[in-house]
Amino acid sequence: MRNGSVHQRPFFRVLVANRGEIALRVMRSARQLGLGVVAVYSDADRDALHVKQADQAVRIGEALPAQSYLNIPAIIAAAKASGADAVHPGYGFLAENEDFAQACKDAGLVFIGPSPQAIEAMGNKAGAKEIMKKAGVPVVPGYQGADQGDEIMLAEARKIGFPVMIKAVAGGGGRGMRLVSDAASFADALRSARSEAKAAFGDPTVILERAIQNPRHIEIQVFGDSHGNAIHLGERDCSVQRRHQKLIEEAPSPAVTPELRAKMGEVAVAAVKALRYEGAGTLEFLLDASGAFYFMEMNTRLQVEHPVTEAITGLDLVELQLRVARGEALPVKQQDIRFHGHAIEVRLCSEDAAQDFMPQSGRMARWQVPDGIRVEHALQSGSEIPPFYDSMIAKVISHGATREEARGRLIVGLEQLTAFGVTTNQAFLMSCLRHPGFARGEATTAFIGAYRDALLAPQANVAFGIALAGLLLYVTNPCAPSWQRGRSLSATFPLPAKIDIAGHTHELEVTRERDGSYTVATGGRQDRFEIDQLDSDAIRFRHGGVMDSAKFLRDGDRLYLQHRGIPLAVTDLTLAAPKAAASNGGDGKVRAALNGRVVAVMVKPGDRVIAGQPVLTLEAMKMEHVHKADIDGVVAAIDVAEGEQVTTGRIVVEIGA
Repeated sequence: MRNGSVHQRPFFRVLVANRGEIALRVMRSARQLGLGVVAVYSDADRDALHVKQADQAVRIGEALPAQSYLNIPAIIAAAKASGADAVHPGYGFLAENEDFAQACKDAGLVFIGPSPQAIEAMGNKAGAKEIMKKAGVPVVPGYQGADQGDEIMLAEARKIGFPVMIKAVAGGGGRGMRLVSDAASFADALRSARSEAKAAFGDPTVILERAIQNPRHIEIQVFGDSHGNAIHLGERDCSVQRRHQKLIEEAPSPAVTPELRAKMGEVAVAAVKALRYEGAGTLEFLLDASGAFYFMEMNTRLQVEHPVTEAITGLDLVELQLRVARGEALPVKQQDIRFHGHAIEVRLCSEDAAQDFMPQSGRMARWQVPDGIRVEHALQSGSEIPPFYDSMIAKVISHGATREEARGRLIVGLEQLTAFGVTTNQAFLMSCLRHPGFARGEATTAFIGAYRDALLAPQANVAFGIALAGLLLYVTNPCAPSWQRGRSLSATFPLPAKIDIAGHTHELEVTRERDGSYTVATGGRQDRFEIDQLDSDAIRFRHGGVMDSAKFLRDGDRLYLQHRGIPLAVTDLTLAAPKAAASNGGDGKVRAALNGRVVAVMVKPGDRVIAGQPVLTLEAMKMEHVHKADIDGVVAAIDVAEGEQVTTGRIVVEIGA
């Protein structure tokens, strides 16, 4: 009885229990099926785009996730208040929380995802591995025991053999995960992983696994329905990661043959059928150089990287989720699945790659996306990026007949994207895509670690960037003479300037020549520019006989510019007062490097510390950041408490000589 009433679960209005780009993504497919959409929001997201574009929106609490997007009673109440009869969890937050799925069911709401029992069985890493072992699926050797004592954990780690991975049982997205190389660093890594897991998922329990060296991270997309059907939609290669979080995903994998795809797909479908699983899911594997693969975990939800599968299959995965949730049979069979071309996705994150990928928050002063390429986002110029949530702010997805075509289109798309006001990993992503190792399809999970210096190296002529910044600051100064093409009768004399780029100060001189050109002198170098056109947000100029262009935004003493896709943030220091020496560090005052929550204080007043010793850990955007002493001395004061939310620049620990 494939479409009988026993399977029907009709719904007409979907509440999306999430935020940002995934909320908008779900709304788009829901509306295409004629469904109404409801948004929820925290105080930090009151003016967010997903709130503005929903049919209705309901406030669910304060900014911190525990008080809003993780607040099950508030979300259920929002569904009732808005008249929603179904809930889509998106990914992250409560997407893999069996209590949330059960609460929806108990409230008479359709949960657009698998059953609470399936989430519980596969959402727990330890339990999932046991299920897979019984099904004959190869798993990574490890420890999944209930005894979580520090001594037991260390003993089990020694049995497994270092290096080992510590993983949160309830986690995902790299949170609560640590790679430990030796026994001496195990205790600190265990504490940190537990703390991060507790903050992100409410459960500090962890498992241990042998670290498979330099593997590929391969995942199989699966779907099941209430009629007993199950299919797989091929694999995705998610090997390019930082902090165990994916940055670049592609389909198909350069390392997976048709024979291996069929084998991994068969294993994945068998697992889905054994679980009587309904909805979208992903089985994640490590693939070693010999072609052996090991099950890691199953994600019982839609994945961030689902667009690359959509691109090569032509299927709308959110639409499939919605249809399965209302009791329909899957509209495609395994033999119907065809793969076309190649797709690559990058995650644009508000983070500073040069500062160990430290998350960034603030106001996105200008946001422009390119035409002709898929960009999933929930931003507009003026959007605030709060410090409380994941640092991913957009996804850029390309599709081509070949991998090289998809790679080239993605690079061009990133070059054309504009994100001014908040530091992002835009340039780092382009560097990864251009790297010969990635271009050859050779990237493993060790890719970023192995090539970090090369990937972080400046991609553009730094001296030219400095000169172009000096020119733009000169011609956009409201006190400067109006720009005009052609010769000038004005007297020519150099104007000195001082600018800061990425913490480095540069002194330069800008001269308007009588022939209408400009000369910028810095560091013994001279650059000559002829301006062809100057608009409020772009400049077209000639330099070295070549016509070129750049985008820019002038915001007081801040200048944002982007040349050939590489963004620069510049501060005009020409009229700035000298900074106090103490502000440059070395004064014993440890300041919060970002907005975040204090999760650990490692010292107490009276403790003697040395420069570089960890003293405090902040958690922001679901990641931990250790703060260290900047001098040798004695801890004079601890100015914060564990659990407290602090702002950037606040003094958190004071150290005296």
